[in-house]
Parts: sequence; structure tokens; C-alpha cells
Amino acid sequence: MTLAIFDLDNTLLAGDSDHAWGEFLVEAGIVDAERYRKANDQFYQEYLNGELDIHHYLSFALEPLAQHDTAQLMQWRQQFVDQKIRPIMQDKATELLDHHRHQGHTLMIITATNHFVTEPVAELLGIEHLIATNPEQVNGRYTGRVAGTPSFQDGKVTRLQEWLDYHNASLEGAWFYSDSHNDIPLLEKVCHPVAVDPDPTLQRLAQQKGWDIISLRD
Repeated sequence: MTLAIFDLDNTLLAGDSDHAWGEFLVEAGIVDAERYRKANDQFYQEYLNGELDIHHYLSFALEPLAQHDTAQLMQWRQQFVDQKIRPIMQDKATELLDHHRHQGHTLMIITATNHFVTEPVAELLGIEHLIATNPEQVNGRYTGRVAGTPSFQDGKVTRLQEWLDYHNASLEGAWFYSDSHNDIPLLEKVCHPVAVDPDPTLQRLAQQKGWDIISLRD
């Protein structure tokens, strides 16, 4: 198979689903607004700066999942998708996905955002294969902890290699699209790295290395 791999936030989406989930929780009154918004914004800035401690962040981000039963969480998640995700979906991203489908490529999203948040987004985009940070569940309830390696920075390479080994596949001819310098470890592993509306650090590196640079912003 030839893989066409996509980062999700600020690549296929014109925004960050993880940060948007935090905003949704605040606006719905599910979390303490002042404390949660301040921390959510701070972690997002650390991510943009390349300074994020992923385990510290995940202890914060997964806490609300552990505080509510799964049925209630699923109801909120559907509202979140309708209110926060659909408005930041991009026509050009859909066209790009269709372009790879028509070439017979296997489509995948790989994202640091947790699986609970991103699963319905991958379904909306019609992408079967999703590698995301996995929140731990015990007896059908989220614990607030992470299961396995978070798919962030080098962790994306680790998680993808596990997937490749399981499926007896390789990165031969693979594409990877991302906006973020946090994804440089994986971009350097594929045959066709593409910077999508890149941050300044990735923009400079892509120009130095001669990588394709594109925009999906409508």
C-alpha cells in the first residue's frame, strides 16, 4: 500500500480540535471556565512554541473524561462536532483527500490529539485509519491516564512504526502533510513531505529542504 498520512489540527482542519474541545467544555459549563480556559490557552501556546510537556498536558486534557460517564461524554462529543468541528472543515482538504483516494492510496490521520476527540472527525472525513493518543479506559470508563505512547513529535514515528509492523506495511512512496514543526521527525521519514500552511519554523525548514509547501485555507 501507499500511505497518504495527514496531521489533523491546522492541516486538514482550519483550527485545532484539541483546543476547540477545551473551549466547548468551557462554553457548556462542564469545567471551571476561568481556570480551564487559562490552562488550555497556555498549553496551546506551549505547543505552538515547541515547548509542550505532553504528559503534563494530557493529565490536564484527559481529566474531564474521567469525571463523567461515557454516555454523557458521547452526547457532548456530538454537540462539539456540530458546533466546533464542522465550521472548520475545509473544501480544499476534502479535494486533497479525494485526490489521494483516486490514486488508490491508503489514507491515515496521525495526531497528538486524543482518540476520543478525533474519532468522529476521522469519520466525518471518511478516513478509516486513525493514530491518535489513546486515553486509558477501565471497565468502560476513562481513567484520565494515557494508554501507550502519545502520538506527539517522535511518538508519532513510534506509533506509526507499530502500525506498519502490525499491517506488514512500509513507508515506501508515503506522503505526510503537516503544518507543525512538532511533526518534523515524521516529515523527515517519508518520501513526500508536504508543509501545509506551515508555522514559521516548518516554513523555513521546508524551504531549505525543497519540500512542497501548500495551503488548504479556503
